[in-house]
Order: sequence, then structure tokens, then C-alpha cells
Amino acid sequence: MAKRIQRVNELIKKEISQLILREVEFPKNVFVTVTRVETSPNLRESKVFISVLSEQDKRTVFYLLNRQIYALQQGINKRLKMRPIPKILFSEEKRTAEAGKIEAILEKLKKEQK
Repeated sequence: MAKRIQRVNELIKKEISQLILREVEFPKNVFVTVTRVETSPNLRESKVFISVLSEQDKRTVFYLLNRQIYALQQGINKRLKMRPIPKILFSEEKRTAEAGKIEAILEKLKKEQK
């Protein structure tokens, strides 16, 4: 079962990335990345983790994504040949922000050692 969830996660990540690229109109110079997808074991919902390069653009990006969620869900429903099709939920990717903070701390420590 875990292998199926993993395959579903990858498939949804690929499809939702393509749909977001085509369907959602973001402001200029806003970089949005689908970092990962976590689907529940019963395949009822999928959390799509979104990373936004700029902190100040985060609210705008999530507003736009949530405004388009119905169209994106319809696109996923048409593209996937499986049942049930998970409900898409957007979530902020915190891992990349944490990784960035850790990188900054490590750089600071390196400079202090020299």
C-alpha cells in the first residue's frame, strides 16, 4: 500500500505542477514550486506543499491558488485514471525555509571559525 501512495504522490505532484503552470496567473517574478505531496492512506485528500521564493509574495500566491482550487481540482479529476481521486489542499512548505535558516547558520559559523 505504501508503494501505491508514493506513486500517487508523484503523479499528483507532476500533474498539479503542470496545471498550476498553465492555469494560475501569478504576478511577475514570483517563483512557485510544488515541493512534495502527501496523500492520506485512504486516498481522500492530498496535501500539496508549495514553496514560494519571496516571503512577501507568499500570501498572494496562496490567495491565487485557493481562488483557482476548483479549476485545479477539476483538471486533476480529468487527468487521473483512478478512484477515489484525492481532494487537493494547499499547504506552505516549511522544510525549505528551515533548510535555508540552517544554511545561513552554518555559513555564519564558518565565517566565525576563520
